[in-house]
Amino acid sequence: MNHTSLKQLDYQHILDTVATFAHTERAKETIRTSEPKFVKKHINQMLNDVWEAYRIITISSSIPIHSLDDMSAYLQQAKKGLYLQPSQLQRVLSFLEHCRKLNTFMRDKVAVAPNVANYVLSINDMSDTENAIAGSLRHGQIDDHASSELANIRRHRRIKQAEIKEKAEAICRSKKWAPYLQDSLVVEKNDRLTIPIKKQYRSKVSGTMIDTSSSGATIFVEPKELATLYEQLNDLTMAETYEVETILYTLTTSILDIESDLHMAMDIMHHYDVLFAKAKYGQSINAVIPKLNEDYMIHLDVARHPLLGEQAVPLSLQLGIRDRALVITGPNTGGKTVTLKTIGLLTLMAQTGLMIPAGPNTSLHVFQKLFVDIGDGQSIEQNLSTFSSRLTNIIDILEITDDKTLVLIDELGSGTDPNEGMALAHIILEQLYAKGATIVATTHYRELKSLAQTHDGFLNGSMAFDVETLQPTYRLLLGETGNSQAFDIAFKLGLHPTLIHRAQQLCGNQVDETSYSITDIDQTQKRRYDKQLATTNYVRTQQKKKKTAIPLFNQGDNVTVSPHQEVGIVYKGPDEKGDYIVQIKGEKHRINHKRLTLHIPATELYPPDYDFDIIFKSVDYRKTKHLLERKHIKGLVLDDEE
Repeated sequence: MNHTSLKQLDYQHILDTVATFAHTERAKETIRTSEPKFVKKHINQMLNDVWEAYRIITISSSIPIHSLDDMSAYLQQAKKGLYLQPSQLQRVLSFLEHCRKLNTFMRDKVAVAPNVANYVLSINDMSDTENAIAGSLRHGQIDDHASSELANIRRHRRIKQAEIKEKAEAICRSKKWAPYLQDSLVVEKNDRLTIPIKKQYRSKVSGTMIDTSSSGATIFVEPKELATLYEQLNDLTMAETYEVETILYTLTTSILDIESDLHMAMDIMHHYDVLFAKAKYGQSINAVIPKLNEDYMIHLDVARHPLLGEQAVPLSLQLGIRDRALVITGPNTGGKTVTLKTIGLLTLMAQTGLMIPAGPNTSLHVFQKLFVDIGDGQSIEQNLSTFSSRLTNIIDILEITDDKTLVLIDELGSGTDPNEGMALAHIILEQLYAKGATIVATTHYRELKSLAQTHDGFLNGSMAFDVETLQPTYRLLLGETGNSQAFDIAFKLGLHPTLIHRAQQLCGNQVDETSYSITDIDQTQKRRYDKQLATTNYVRTQQKKKKTAIPLFNQGDNVTVSPHQEVGIVYKGPDEKGDYIVQIKGEKHRINHKRLTLHIPATELYPPDYDFDIIFKSVDYRKTKHLLERKHIKGLVLDDEE
């Protein structure tokens, strides 16, 4: 199966979700690395097992599945000649107990799950090993009664420990040691019983110094009288260690003796874990077991996209009996792509042995190939456009498609000139159909609806749209063609029917005179529209009567003057003749507007409230103006300098 197609359909997301229902890491990994199967008999067996597992969890949610952690590692350790530690034996014991409980559990479910329950028969009786380990362990350690020899050794060891303690306490009470004691008590240091002696009396007592106090004032001495007793205790400790290791070796050997049985039990436990994970996932999404057919038929009964949950709009369709190609048209975000992905993803799930969220009448064909092109696989490395990348993918699909192939293409022919894209889409669909593929394609090209009229085996479909709410309903309508709903939306928002009819004519649509009746429009809205239209017509009539308007330049605008393209600055104007006074190289000239072209507007050259006298007036003029603005000076006259 094409891995790019699996990715585009979010197949791995589904597997990851199913894996969360598994108990063991091994089962999680098995589910995460699953792939669709292609043999109908095998797939039916998987689906039947999942269905039986589903029936079991509906009556009993607690399944005795062991985690299997480290079981294989323990066997490898034993095969190397290393005995298992008591904690490891405890884990093996737990596994054997789960096998026994699982056996009992499944034998009780034969009536509701005959095939699944019988798998447990492959787990052999391992009660002897279970009983041997259970009888040898107590609180995670080797029990005293694991062997008679160990029980005897430990009994003598406890007696010897009591004898040492009694002897040490007697020494502590003796008059011989009394003068040298720091405290009259026996202190255990480094697993040895000692007497606390004042440092200055170290030479007065015989024995081995074991430790000193933090201040150094006290030393802890093991009296010489205890040395022989400790040697005897050490001998017993060594004997105990040897006997414990012998028991551990014996138990480990008993585990190796049933190695093949353990591997079989782990495989069965693992198989059950995968089955029940699939069943629990199916239960979580309210799924069913789909039927499988050999008629190249896709029959979806109120199917839902599993990743959309309760938000998914049920999808029902039947494809493959009379029609092998479905062409879906409709608006953007109307659900075309989700429909495409739902068909592909549910097909993959069924061929992986998964329950699917759909009705009980759902039936799917087992395809050997599934190709998807949804337009999100553009190759940056190849430096191709979106159209080129998608076309390359579709050409590859055409090369290897046959009658066992399901092809799903989203927005076929998009990304290029509409006419050329439509033509390419047309011949691609024809070729895919000729090669026997089952096809579901979405498109904006309403011209492709003609395929259903001119080619047997093609079926039109569209995504429903609610013109009242201006929202897509995400429902697939078979046998109908859709469009972008632009005209419906425009009408609902108040665009006049006359304009919509004209737009339909330009678009090449047949105008339905009753589709957008003026009587359906609110009368207030109609009057407002008619008034706007009348006003627009009057303004246009008046404008035709006027002479050509003189272009407006503002003071300070930078203009070019033809024919020599000299640069000047507008000083004032225009007058009734359309002349402006323009300053060129410090001199002012009267120039008609027809010779002027705006170069840079004043707003881009000067700040607001800029004093243009700086540009157009002499220094003497500005000084005189400044004086006259302050006070009247007799005989002082301001020359306009034009």
